[in-house]
Amino acid sequence: MMIEADDRRALVRVSAAVGVWGLCYAIYRGYYAAGGTAWLPGTIAPGWESRFRLINLVAAVILTIAAVLPIAALPLWSRRGARLVLLAVCWVVAVGCCMHALVDMVERVLSLVGLVDVHYPRPWATVDHRAADLQDLFGNEPWFLLEGLGYGAIAWIAMRAGRPARRWVSSALVAVAVLTLVGLLSVTGVIGKTIVA
Repeated sequence: MMIEADDRRALVRVSAAVGVWGLCYAIYRGYYAAGGTAWLPGTIAPGWESRFRLINLVAAVILTIAAVLPIAALPLWSRRGARLVLLAVCWVVAVGCCMHALVDMVERVLSLVGLVDVHYPRPWATVDHRAADLQDLFGNEPWFLLEGLGYGAIAWIAMRAGRPARRWVSSALVAVAVLTLVGLLSVTGVIGKTIVA
């Protein structure tokens, strides 16, 4: 399938923006992987520093791949088989990131008003809960939300906003709603702990 020139330009612009957005967060996580400690909402337990750096290194690598993917995929959108795979990847990233952001944003608001307690396992020795909630609410989770919406925009442009695009978006919205509900029921203790975010 050939993408029209206007859609192609929009696809390039949005893919580049999503790539830059992903790279920004990769740099942030890379800073912690390199041993940086500024903006941490607490202290790392003695003996856990290397594990904390490793966690952030793995995150930085994954985020770098997520940043490169939209740009690297640009030549593949015109190939039918690759296009179907790319639409599936965009769906998973859009759903996963948006759901993650929504669940965690609500959880952090509930934590700030004292309705839920967020548990911090090792490697944390101490945590300033208010600072952690605010950092997550205004830093980490908006990144996830915009990343998910960016991948959704890439798919929408690539499908040219036709009937398949509406089905793609509808299924993504239903998945986000269901997974967000499960996540919120979990973080509020209504159901057992479920890993969805």
